[in-house]
Amino acid sequence: MQSKLNLDQSIIAKARNSAKKIAADTQAFIDRHTTVAVERTVARLLGIDGIDEIEKPLPNVIVDNIKEGGGLGLGAAYWIGNAMIHTGKTPQEIAEMVSRGELDITKVPVADDEKIKEKVKALAEEMVERIKKNREERDEFLNTLGEGPRPYLYVIVATGNIYEDVLQAQAAARQGADIIAVIRTTGQSLLDYVPYGPTTEGFGGTYATQENFRIMRKALDEVGQEIGKYIRLCNYCSGLCMPEIAAMGAMERLDVMLNDALYGILFRDINIQRTLIDQYFSRIINGYAGVIINTGEDNYLTTADAVEEAHTVLASQFINEQFALLAGLPEEQMGLGHAFEMNPDITNGFLYELAQAQMAREIFPNAPLKYMPPTKFMTGNIYKGHIQDALFNMVAIMTNQSLQLLGMLTEAIHTPLLQDRALSIENAKYIFNNARDISGEIEFKEGGIIQQRAQFVLAEAAKMLEQIEKEGLFETIAQGKFAGVKRAMDGGKGLEGVTQKDEKYFNPFVELMLGGAR
Repeated sequence: MQSKLNLDQSIIAKARNSAKKIAADTQAFIDRHTTVAVERTVARLLGIDGIDEIEKPLPNVIVDNIKEGGGLGLGAAYWIGNAMIHTGKTPQEIAEMVSRGELDITKVPVADDEKIKEKVKALAEEMVERIKKNREERDEFLNTLGEGPRPYLYVIVATGNIYEDVLQAQAAARQGADIIAVIRTTGQSLLDYVPYGPTTEGFGGTYATQENFRIMRKALDEVGQEIGKYIRLCNYCSGLCMPEIAAMGAMERLDVMLNDALYGILFRDINIQRTLIDQYFSRIINGYAGVIINTGEDNYLTTADAVEEAHTVLASQFINEQFALLAGLPEEQMGLGHAFEMNPDITNGFLYELAQAQMAREIFPNAPLKYMPPTKFMTGNIYKGHIQDALFNMVAIMTNQSLQLLGMLTEAIHTPLLQDRALSIENAKYIFNNARDISGEIEFKEGGIIQQRAQFVLAEAAKMLEQIEKEGLFETIAQGKFAGVKRAMDGGKGLEGVTQKDEKYFNPFVELMLGGAR
């Protein structure tokens, strides 16, 4: 891609190299540790599901039993495989025995290590094959039904009731949406377990559960057949159950997942160590399942100024890119996040937004960038809000964005009604159709406002990454350099769920999935 912004390629290379070293340094820490969420994910992928008599999920039951027995460092796969050899039972039956108090999994006589691995690997291969078939099924739908043009029209449903979400999602698909994101209920990211079954009482969104995923996937497949277009399903694998939700999404053929390396640390006060370890396994799963991840840099601009702190968004995008590559997730699945969040009263703000979006497109040419709408400066004036969204849509088509989360004219008033969503889709379709090929028709003035702005932001991001490379990512976050939020290495929620790996630790899914789909 020829640069319209005259970006210095040596600065881009320098910034990317700094990010690569930051990620590699952090990865060395990740590789030495595991978490309760990672091990619950292994349990789920080995077929453990359901709840006990007090509605505690069985993956939690078995991993808590392992942790209490001091065996978490060996991994859930080790103890489940060993119990399978000893009892002749399936992982599900073993989990049920543990829940009834009939089995203490770490007290079972230990079998030969190789036999344990062999027993578990056979089961793991079955699940990996199931996920691979889901990916193939998606490809088949895309080949036969097709899809909408980019930028994909990406809208949200957030009723709290999965059955009401289905009605709204199917309506949105008929109105022209390409991606439906089921917003997760407020606070679910802080639950250290995944609720079970269909849910009808979420607040501000609907619980992310495997059954809810299955219900919505079926509904979108039905409406996709009706309208002749594949509709992608998005949810949130962030928070304390990040890899578990990634696994459930892979099993139910979700297509897009919110999955950021730093978001939970900064905006949910989840422990740094816990989040970074969890994001690695979640991205391995998403990579293998063909899921496009969405990162959360756009959120920085809700707490920090979008003009002054724009370089922190770019620096984080570089870091997220490198973490994703380490997890085997290709550039084509990296929906790096950014946002149209500058104060609309700024003189030439549209030009700055255009510079920022074009810069992201040029620096990450293969990534399906996720572009977020104006929210921070929406006032409840629906007429002005609709114009702000129109300008946001105009920037998107001018800079070849990929996933366009449509703004709602009623932002700051209420959860969108069906007609609000219809107007937003109509707005985007009008602008994208009328300016479909505008990107190839325009150049930016040499040395003008747009070029200078992009070059400045890139230079500042490269400086920031060089500093992070020297100080380390943990220290940078502790100093509050992202989003103006400070988080300590040993602070936040979920630290008690982190443990060091034993030398005999193994996770069969890392080996089977890391780069295995490609």
